[in-house]
Amino acid sequence: MMRRRDEEDDGAGSVSLEIDDIISVQVPVQQDDEERDELEVKWAAIERLPTSDRLHTALLHGSSELEMVDVRRLGAAERRAVVDSLIIDSSLSDNLRLLQKQRQRMERVGVRPPTVEVRWRDVCVEAECQVVQGKPLPTIWNSIVSILQTTLLRFNHQHRKIRILNNVSGILKPSRLTLLLGPPGCGKSTLLKALAGKTLSNVVTGEIEYNGVKLDEFVPEKTAAYISQYVLHVPEMTVRETLDFSARFQGVGTRAEIIKEVITREKEAGVIPEPDIDTYMKAISVEGLQRSMQTDYILKIMGLDICADIMVGDAMRRGISGGEKKRLTTGEMIVGPSKALFMDEISTGLDSSTTFQIVSCLQQLAHMSDSTILVSLLQPAPETYELFDDIILMAEGKILFHGPKNFILNFFESCGFKCPERKRAADFLQEVLSKKDQEQYWNHSIETYNFVTVDQFCEQFKAYQVGRNLATELSKPHDKSKVHRNALSYSVYSLSKWQLLKACFARELLLMKRNAFIYITKTIQVVSL
Repeated sequence: MMRRRDEEDDGAGSVSLEIDDIISVQVPVQQDDEERDELEVKWAAIERLPTSDRLHTALLHGSSELEMVDVRRLGAAERRAVVDSLIIDSSLSDNLRLLQKQRQRMERVGVRPPTVEVRWRDVCVEAECQVVQGKPLPTIWNSIVSILQTTLLRFNHQHRKIRILNNVSGILKPSRLTLLLGPPGCGKSTLLKALAGKTLSNVVTGEIEYNGVKLDEFVPEKTAAYISQYVLHVPEMTVRETLDFSARFQGVGTRAEIIKEVITREKEAGVIPEPDIDTYMKAISVEGLQRSMQTDYILKIMGLDICADIMVGDAMRRGISGGEKKRLTTGEMIVGPSKALFMDEISTGLDSSTTFQIVSCLQQLAHMSDSTILVSLLQPAPETYELFDDIILMAEGKILFHGPKNFILNFFESCGFKCPERKRAADFLQEVLSKKDQEQYWNHSIETYNFVTVDQFCEQFKAYQVGRNLATELSKPHDKSKVHRNALSYSVYSLSKWQLLKACFARELLLMKRNAFIYITKTIQVVSL
């Protein structure tokens, strides 16, 4: 009897365990069904709103349920909560997942983001320099002689033109991350500025086109962004204020039109998007906001969230570190809607790990949002070098190679130079152009080594398969029928002049408050005197 009772007890225990397992499995399913039903009900309420209201209304996870919110009136805590839910620990996988979700949402309804293809043919840049004769030291006597020569004797200084870029041609395609390599003084910065429209038109000859449109037919400063290698910020502003001001002035570009097209097609197809992605995409599409969710996103992926509320500082004020200032310079430009990015030595002052993280974010941005990105680096680490799709190698103002990264070492092997197994590819590409280091990479034991000049490399590249393909593609005109109508910007300002005035006035008022002691002291001095 006791044994039978024990068996019955064991059977009851097993039955109770099975029931508990079934309940534990069914409860999440029921919760998911309830959440799905709640989402459908709330989303149906949003779809009944007019289009103008639907653009600014989203669902936000509240304390217990989804709440309908106006993305134009989100507080700081709400914006950070949305970004934190999308990017949990600032990892590259979270950023990639966010970009993939945005792309999948657009592709689900057949919406493609605008793209920019940059072409340049036979571009030359010349600079006029003064020829110094005699003793160029700025002594008092030399200064007096120079003044007498220019004023009394009407003697004009001799000037000479120096060619910085010499008949360079190439193509930058969307969804490609391109590395610009070359020794110092080879013209990398000049090429980046010329392609971004930052160089004076009277010193640039040749053709530069965006989607087949010349630079003087649109506003390249609004279409492309140039990130300088020099750090220049307002020291009295915090990191967050700097990014917010930049985002406000750069505007949202085509984001508002894209999200409008997406929600219209989703309504027709009966598609319900993910609430967090919908909130994020609508929030970054609102123009003229003083505080933008895009700022919180850039702070997160650039690793600046830990110093977001610290003043930038300068030599007289303690602020953020030099590496953080460099990352702020990069974030200040990518916070905008530009589809073409030209970055000049963004790794200066950064360690290899931080550089790898930034370039990885740029790679994800290029591949997921179809951006066109050209980055100039001096000595990238091997893991950073592998992130790039294409390589542009320059020397003496000329392009020696322009094409896929996988072909560049084969090109130099065809020229007789081989990269050793343990040698970093980026260092090899720099040293093989040097007269001092070139001989050690000579691979033809039968033939006698002779120094190969830059002009000889250029001629061999033209005969190489990649060079021939590039020349063939440049000879064909760009197909404008496939170009998005809003890919290029034709307006100088993103906001109205009144809004620009208010933004500038608000910033100056903020700076006056930060320097109130100086203004009060100067006012007392003026009044008392």
